[in-house]
Amino acid sequence: MERLGTGIGWRPEIADAVERMPGIDWVEAVAENVCPGHLPESLRRLRERGITVVPHGVSLGLGGADRPDEGRLAALAERVEALGSPLVTEHIAFVRAGGALTASPRLEAGHLLPVPRTRDALDVLCENVRIAQEALPVPLALENIAALISWPGEEMTEGQFLYELADRTGVRLLIDVANLHTNHVNRGEDPAKALAELPLEAIAYVHVAGGFERDGVWHDSHAHPVPEPVLDILTDLASRVSPPGVLLERDENFPEPAELEGELAAIRRALEAGAVERVKTELRSAGRAAVRGETDLRSAGRAAVLGETGLTGAAREGDETGAAGATRGASGLPHHEDAGAARQRLGLAQAALLSALVAGTPVPEGFDRVRVGVQARALAAKRADVVAKVAPELPEILGEDYRPAFLVYAQTHPMTGGYRRDALTFAEHLLHTGRPRDARARRTLRQWWQERSGPTPRSRRPTHRLAHATRRALLRR
Repeated sequence: MERLGTGIGWRPEIADAVERMPGIDWVEAVAENVCPGHLPESLRRLRERGITVVPHGVSLGLGGADRPDEGRLAALAERVEALGSPLVTEHIAFVRAGGALTASPRLEAGHLLPVPRTRDALDVLCENVRIAQEALPVPLALENIAALISWPGEEMTEGQFLYELADRTGVRLLIDVANLHTNHVNRGEDPAKALAELPLEAIAYVHVAGGFERDGVWHDSHAHPVPEPVLDILTDLASRVSPPGVLLERDENFPEPAELEGELAAIRRALEAGAVERVKTELRSAGRAAVRGETDLRSAGRAAVLGETGLTGAAREGDETGAAGATRGASGLPHHEDAGAARQRLGLAQAALLSALVAGTPVPEGFDRVRVGVQARALAAKRADVVAKVAPELPEILGEDYRPAFLVYAQTHPMTGGYRRDALTFAEHLLHTGRPRDARARRTLRQWWQERSGPTPRSRRPTHRLAHATRRALLRR
């Protein structure tokens, strides 16, 4: 496993600070925000200095019921090549549901949602991972996600699910210790147990991030300082294995560079504390092994006296065990009778949940209705935030009315495309309902919508718009 060292999430808002930050061995960039043909100058300079850049995807949806989209895989591979990355990462999550597989409307979550830890979901995920691995030019690592809700009828713990995934596919793991803390608060899952069940040798690197707690729910915001419980989990992980890389994530509400450097220092201290414990454990184990040495030698002598027959029998028994293990196939599990049926069952379940979250349909049986409501509001809030970033003119035009108007709109208008399409649909919805009330703001919004909703953007210059309109009129004759 390649050693990455200490890194930080690269974001345009802190690009200059990251370039000047001491002790940064590598950075991670959101893959969808990188244009291969026009890399940000900051990333170019970092690469020229020998800083590794890893693309981190957020929209592939490998945990969804559908097979991975070839276009998205190709785009991710293109970013890998452009950045010269040694690996690429994504999430164990689904981000969309519905469509042809379930004969229902296609819905987008706009965020990462948990997959059920069931055999069906694992089989589908493993096949999707293999498809992705074949399409990508470098190794793939997958991240465990944070969740507000739990699926009913789960058959495995998170650690067991991740172990089987890595065992069956050879995929590497990106372990987010902040997400382990989130799942501890929100779902009562023990981080230490999850770490104990993980295939530690499969870890590619580790994420560390902050969040906040409100009304007993932990929100993985990536916009707050890293809390002590998250650092404690990092120390526990480092006491078990030396992670090849550790990265600080921050997506918004960026503090001064000195504060980010302080968080990186705290991360290094947590790693050092874990390393000390790991060395102590190794020394204790070595001491116990030395004490057992003489006993083992005497046992070996007695075994030799037993003769070749006993050894042959033991070998034969081991061979049979190995053969029995092999009959389970490369997957490590008995194959399901119909992979297509597993995809459809998973697709129906995910579509029902996502529809409840973004379209207001009834909550599927077995889910905590209160938590589903919390998740639905969180999705709507994140959607409003991202649309405001994608189309910053909308908050400028609408002012304080933007957010409440968008949240009302989101209750009855689920996202069916990307965020840019969502922004246009929101503006169109407002105009159709006679808003904003202020005539000047409404004219500005209409002009904004018209300039972006056609097959080609309208020019901001009146003479160019007039020439374009004239050409269209002549063509219609």
